[in-house]
Amino acid sequence: MSNDGGASSALTRRIWLGVAMLFVALGAVGAVLPVLPTTPFLIVAAWAAGKSSPELRRRLREHPTYGPALVAWQDHRVISRRAKLMSLSLMALSWVIVWLTAPVWWVPPVVAVTLTGVGLYLATRPEQPRATAQDR
Repeated sequence: MSNDGGASSALTRRIWLGVAMLFVALGAVGAVLPVLPTTPFLIVAAWAAGKSSPELRRRLREHPTYGPALVAWQDHRVISRRAKLMSLSLMALSWVIVWLTAPVWWVPPVVAVTLTGVGLYLATRPEQPRATAQDR
């Protein structure tokens, strides 16, 4: 155990807050650039904020536009069909751009394998929370 009077935990909270703020900023950029996602960055931001700033986490979860997707993922691990279609479409577009502009031959296949893995994971997430015995 450390006897630094909480300096380590204060430093850790600041680091997590920095991570949260970085991902909020990336999410903000994604809100205006069509090829950069927003919600995944905000999911990471809310996760890091939960480790550093309950107030920031609450504000992210209550955001009128992005809050519902964050809550759905954090509480139920679900992704809406619209979000899946948008993400998969943008990933396909990104791959086409990489294919057309890659400086070396091996980049498009590496990106294709990576995007395929991410796309399969994304596509197989449920779109609605599972019904519980209480819901029936």
